[in-house]
Amino acid sequence: MIKNLVFDFGKVLVDYDFDHVTRTFFDNEEDFRQFDDYICSPEFVALCDLEPEPMPVLVERMKREQPQFALQWQFFYDRYIDFVTGEVPGMRDMLRRLKAEGFHVYGLSNWCSLVYPVMEKYPIFRELEGCVISSELHCVKPDPAIYQELFRRFDLRPEECVFTDDKEANVLGAEKVGMRAILFENPVQFEHELRLLLASF
Repeated sequence: MIKNLVFDFGKVLVDYDFDHVTRTFFDNEEDFRQFDDYICSPEFVALCDLEPEPMPVLVERMKREQPQFALQWQFFYDRYIDFVTGEVPGMRDMLRRLKAEGFHVYGLSNWCSLVYPVMEKYPIFRELEGCVISSELHCVKPDPAIYQELFRRFDLRPEECVFTDDKEANVLGAEKVGMRAILFENPVQFEHELRLLLASF
């Protein structure tokens, strides 16, 4: 029996757009592309999600390593919340409906510690009964350890959980630890697949 629904954050509960905000701080297209390509690179994103050093320390280090972008790195840190453009339409209402049906809802996200002001800003996060953030553990999906921390922290059985994420690797990681999982494309597709899954029990 499915009792718990677990949601990724980015591109599932809230949307984000780094290009739009970063571009406002550049007059030169080449400089913008160089900086934007770096902050959006898988290597830098993984570094932020793991957060082996606090974000203020990381930003100060980047300012020393890339002094030509020192102001932009400070802008990245100071305006980080602006990179999140809003809640994914329809998802807050869906979470409320699912909770009214008796499901428990949780979050499991790869995100740096700058996510906490984002969570304070957007009401959708108040629908969650709890969450695990990668930067707390210095461990990211699809490492089995982060899913196991979710189970441990909230006393969940993996076979009673459905997880959704917009990245296939993370969906496969959830399945490997015993959860059922849905690759998220949009709210309509997710709810359709969830209802089919629930009907199979």
